[in-house]
Amino acid sequence: MTKHINTLLPSIGISESGTPLIIIQKSQFESWKKNQNENIQNWLTTSGYEGEGLSLIPGENLELSQAIFTTDTSDYFCCGELYNLLPEGEFKLQASEHSAEDEIETKVAFGYLIGGYQFTQFKSKRKDSKNIHLNISDNAVYERVKKLTQSIFLTRDLINTPADSMMPENLAAVANGLATVYGGACRQVCGEELLKENYPTIYTVGQASVHAPQLIDLYWGDINNPKIIIIGKGVCFDSGGLDLKPSSAMRLMKKDMGGAAQVLGLANMIMAFELPIHLRVMIPAVENAVSGNAFRPGDVIKTRKGMTVEVDNTDAEGRLVLCDALAEANNDKPDLIIDFATLTGAARVALGTELPAMFSTSSEVADGIRQAGEEIDDPVWQLPLHKAYRSTIKSDVADILNCAPTPFGGAITAALFLQEFVDEDTDWVHFDVMAWNNRKLPGRPVGGEAMGIRAVLNYLVRRYDT
Repeated sequence: MTKHINTLLPSIGISESGTPLIIIQKSQFESWKKNQNENIQNWLTTSGYEGEGLSLIPGENLELSQAIFTTDTSDYFCCGELYNLLPEGEFKLQASEHSAEDEIETKVAFGYLIGGYQFTQFKSKRKDSKNIHLNISDNAVYERVKKLTQSIFLTRDLINTPADSMMPENLAAVANGLATVYGGACRQVCGEELLKENYPTIYTVGQASVHAPQLIDLYWGDINNPKIIIIGKGVCFDSGGLDLKPSSAMRLMKKDMGGAAQVLGLANMIMAFELPIHLRVMIPAVENAVSGNAFRPGDVIKTRKGMTVEVDNTDAEGRLVLCDALAEANNDKPDLIIDFATLTGAARVALGTELPAMFSTSSEVADGIRQAGEEIDDPVWQLPLHKAYRSTIKSDVADILNCAPTPFGGAITAALFLQEFVDEDTDWVHFDVMAWNNRKLPGRPVGGEAMGIRAVLNYLVRRYDT
């Protein structure tokens, strides 16, 4: 893909060899302990193990005879710290008699792999990976979790990569790499070609950068299958434009292409699992920079749809690049359009940084995605497309303002702006995501994060792969 993207996973395989690793549900620990021999019971008692986390149990000759890990197995990330806790060596996963083996294997393998993520591409002295290997017995589980975690690692790597190495041309290289791997096709509409092909808002937002703006357009799958279009905001760095951000707000703006990273990770999942759909991935990729030809507050831009937009604030650029992509997506008359964007701070104020906001023109689709996410601990929360707020983005000189003058309901007004570029009869879902972990959680280190894409994949599998 690019030299900066590394999706290598911790070592995992299919084998019956290795030190037994037993996963125990917290509520069943005491019952499990009573069924063990006296030596094991004595070891657990004298070592102070209280039925939570990892315990390494020695044999008669003080060799490691087994490892137990007690956790709340209802949590999909219950084993997210397993890779970091286990000592080096080879382990064979075993579920206790109190656990459903197929569910446990999936959660353990997923948690073990996802917890081994490291972003070390730019360290001169990289910490070597642990010499540890986990064996499981189910090949289907192995293949599934491998595809999921490779996709999540891709998303994380893209977001974590510094902006000087992740500009529009770098995103395009990754998309082209995916197309090559999975037999798709990818094209870029770059620089002044955007004006010739009528993508004026993408061009306008990115024109001030030395890195030419572009629309990345990837196709995959049988054209006779249902068409799904996923769109990702690819603002590779957001200075705020002439409405310049303060330094504190600009510090993490390498992650403003987080929407693009989500859809590339999701696309990798869809193609790896060979879902029976015709996929189109669209990424408007720009840098919102400052120079003599940067777009200005008060400018009026004519969009691909023909609507005119008055620029209230140049730091509300994400919805501008998305609107042209949404307008083009309608031309394909797809079954479903889904976009991901690191769009508003208002969504973070409403729901916090770890719960993505979701808007949709279809309550059935929204409910399906929400339920699909709940089952695998990839939560999303629907906010309303409250029509009464549409008046706050009314312009006196153009058809619409790019953002409301008031900060209240900012996630909703941003979604309402985007809705103007979606046909009324089209099922559309918009995700407003943080794409970043502010705190460390099991399997989720501080840094770039995939949010909502497992939920969407789970929904698409149910809808189309049955």
